[in-house]
Amino acid sequence: MAAISLSKVEETAPALVSLYKSAGVSLTKHGLDGQRAAVYLVVDYSGSMKPYYQDGSVQALADRVLGLSAHLDDDGTVPVIFFSTDVDAVTDIALADHRGRIDRIVAGLGHMGRTSYHLAMDEVIGHYLDSGSQDPALVVFQTDGGPINKFAAERYLCKAAKLPMFWQFIGFGDRSSKQFDFLRRLDDLAVPGKRVVDNAGFFHAGADPRTVSDGELYDRVVGEFPKWLVAARAQGIVRP
Repeated sequence: MAAISLSKVEETAPALVSLYKSAGVSLTKHGLDGQRAAVYLVVDYSGSMKPYYQDGSVQALADRVLGLSAHLDDDGTVPVIFFSTDVDAVTDIALADHRGRIDRIVAGLGHMGRTSYHLAMDEVIGHYLDSGSQDPALVVFQTDGGPINKFAAERYLCKAAKLPMFWQFIGFGDRSSKQFDFLRRLDDLAVPGKRVVDNAGFFHAGADPRTVSDGELYDRVVGEFPKWLVAARAQGIVRP
């Protein structure tokens, strides 16, 4: 059973009903019906991301993540971390106030900097630990390129492997760009050589992420989550 009912979504966020239904199909397909998780969204606010804010790609991703979160978490909100050189904002998006929410947040932000993953990762980890959640976390981490400090990003991911958190990276941009070589390598880091479990996945959404169907996006976002849950439970990272 979903954390938030279809009727509640129809009442509070009617524009997200289709996304909610699509997310439900993917969750059921991957054996995650009834699973609970704290869902986070991390979005790149570096200078090269400007077109994706202007064309609505970031808002579209936020809406899709909300549609997914309504099945996994009953509070109707998703914590959102905006990052560039530093952490630019820590806020949330909610079912009841999702329309244009990304534009409203960005309007209050300053200069779009460079790309630094590890500070955003640290913020998510801190937020999750402070929340006292007993459920595992699914972190949707969007970026359009590799980090300025690859060593720090890899170190944070490996340390976070001991926590009940799964990181699903989503790339926006040219599929042939070498910018994403690091994320592909991060996805394939050795287990147990580098980390106790495989706690990350990578999905490339292309230069126009809005053209990726809802079903495909949800399948890719949750596709590796069940395998991680099994491995994390076996290691005692996630409670049975």
